Amino acid sequence: MSKQMTRQPCPTKCDLPLTRRGHERWLALLLSATELFLEKGYDAVSLDDVVNHAGGSKASIYKYFGSKEGLFTAICDYRRELFFKNIYASYDAQQDDLRSFLTSTLYNFFAKITCTENSAFMRLLIEQSQRNPDLALYLHQKGPEYIQKCIADALQYAAEKGQIECKKPLNSAMMYFGILRNIEWKIIMGVPLTTDCEDIHEHIDYCVDLFLNAHKLN
Repeated sequence: MSKQMTRQPCPTKCDLPLTRRGHERWLALLLSATELFLEKGYDAVSLDDVVNHAGGSKASIYKYFGSKEGLFTAICDYRRELFFKNIYASYDAQQDDLRSFLTSTLYNFFAKITCTENSAFMRLLIEQSQRNPDLALYLHQKGPEYIQKCIADALQYAAEKGQIECKKPLNSAMMYFGILRNIEWKIIMGVPLTTDCEDIHEHIDYCVDLFLNAHKLN
């Protein structure tokens, strides 16, 4: 069972760069816009601000992103790929230990959400999602829904190999990610964490053991 993150087509029907130079220009605009959005907020940043910060022209923004909204969506796609990179590895029931797979995935997830820039962008993303239902649906499908499906597939695969009993893999996957839900919301809301990394890892270990115990074969 192998699942790889692949770059999704831009939903704004814009042109993707085909040359190395074009990709460098695309990335420079994207990174500059990200920095400005995080520093000043989405509404306070204009396309002129992005161009002045990154260089180039607004024509490049319209060519590669279509609009300010398209630029923000492209940033979300780019950061989503970076966020999920190295979080989830494909699970092989014949070679991998399921407990190690589940704990390491949550260790990696915790490390990503505690990154200051990631948590700041999550807040920005939630703010913009409230204003744009289509964007919210798109990002949910490509983010939380996708990674939950990956874990559900791993659980189903483990069940098929006789390692666990899991009649509703997607429900179990949602329960699994609930292990860090309280911590995730603290980070999003800017509430200081009162536990260190070692304690969080112990919490993950404890909850994964309970999770697996609930799915043990009868």
